Amino acid sequence: MSKQALLIIDYTNDFIDDHGALSCKQPGQILENEIVSLANQFLQQGDFIILPTDLHIKNDPYTVESKLFPPHNLANTWGRQFYGKLENWYQTNKDSNSVEVIDKSHYSSFCGTSLDLFLRERNITTLHLTGVCTDICVLHTAVDAYNLNYNLVIHKNAVGSFSPEGHLWALNHFKTCLGAQII
Repeated sequence: MSKQALLIIDYTNDFIDDHGALSCKQPGQILENEIVSLANQFLQQGDFIILPTDLHIKNDPYTVESKLFPPHNLANTWGRQFYGKLENWYQTNKDSNSVEVIDKSHYSSFCGTSLDLFLRERNITTLHLTGVCTDICVLHTAVDAYNLNYNLVIHKNAVGSFSPEGHLWALNHFKTCLGAQII
């Protein structure tokens, strides 16, 4: 049986809350209960829950994202805290050996991070992807995971985006081009 991990990608105030710096708002907000439910399920099963989360420095001239988007997910700010019930879940479970936050500065959770090493050390072969945005950070993470030979499961009720068209396109791409299981 393959070992699995749940990735909750960029589910922060800046990406979800109505007052967030780069918020997809309602399409992200409606995922809250499903994401927390999945986190509880994976924790109870003894699986890993990984929270790859953007971390930026204001006006960083070396990060491409700072040229495309307003400042967001800045270190030690309200915007970088997890949104709603996920923040409460994280505060309750952050000391568990099964919960890991991985800072990232690019769309993909793998780019410039220790995620692949973390997964391989634990013999994890299947990744369950949740979070935002379906057609940006979740997509880039899925493509890199596919190229690194991970099995992919996308929870369609736990991913969302700014654009309904981009969201649907990404779900189709996960299935038809990356062989992901969509549940």
